[in-house]
Amino acid sequence: MSEQPSRDEPARRGRKSEPVSDKAGPCHHAWLKPLRGRISASGLTLDQLVSLTGYSKTRISTLLRGAEYYPGWEITYSVVHALDLPVWPLRRLWTAGAREADKDQAWIEERIHAVRPLQPEQPPLAHQAFTEAMREPYTAYARALLHSDRRAHWVVAETFDILWLDWDDAVASPDVRRHAWRLLRSRVMLRAHRNRDGHPDLRPAAFTTVAQSLIGDLAARFAEISALAAFFDAVGRLPQDQFDVVVLRYLCGLDAAAVHTVLGLSAARTHAIDHHARGALESIHRSDDDDPGVINPK
Repeated sequence: MSEQPSRDEPARRGRKSEPVSDKAGPCHHAWLKPLRGRISASGLTLDQLVSLTGYSKTRISTLLRGAEYYPGWEITYSVVHALDLPVWPLRRLWTAGAREADKDQAWIEERIHAVRPLQPEQPPLAHQAFTEAMREPYTAYARALLHSDRRAHWVVAETFDILWLDWDDAVASPDVRRHAWRLLRSRVMLRAHRNRDGHPDLRPAAFTTVAQSLIGDLAARFAEISALAAFFDAVGRLPQDQFDVVVLRYLCGLDAAAVHTVLGLSAARTHAIDHHARGALESIHRSDDDDPGVINPK
């Protein structure tokens, strides 16, 4: 039996494709990875893509590697159309990538207008229902790590567009919720503030807690913020699942039932993770005033 191409790599049969250029930023990767994955899954060769799109092999190859320059919407659309991918979410992702590449609005609009107007598209009903259910907790998690409403809403919207492009794979996964959570988490962590050791930096959240806001004395308030910052630093060092449970439950204020649903984990496993996380934090921070309960946001 002949070797099948990897789902993550577009390539001619019998030849491994070149990796994505280091120059491609996170927004560029957001649409380029699903595009490459769909090409690999389709089994199309580079020569066949050339035939379907009308563009040269060099230009198609450059687009798929994210190399040299940010591609215009016309050539991008030609590949999207050939692969029968949803156009609306990919165009939004392409637009974000163009802004990331320092393209101005005039350049973006000129490229979009070079392609015939798009017909309205709606995501699958199951995708719509999922995004409606998860938008609020996803945004709360993103806000906790990005410390910005605007950035949080933007990253969640990006996640849902990628999920739309990847919906068939998401549905085929063992658990759609777990698949989607891992996607959301990866997009947030790409932009999250980090400590020098690489852990997520939650210390700015110390300035937004209820506990410190109720302290009138300025010196006492700063002392409380300092203690909370040390606590949040410890949260940032927890293992991945423990970190997520603590952030969702105690920083975002979700109840236990909501947390396990959002993470795509069983209730029993989520409870065990929560128990271990609290034990780890309490071993570091044993003062009565430093219980995890103080981190409920305003």
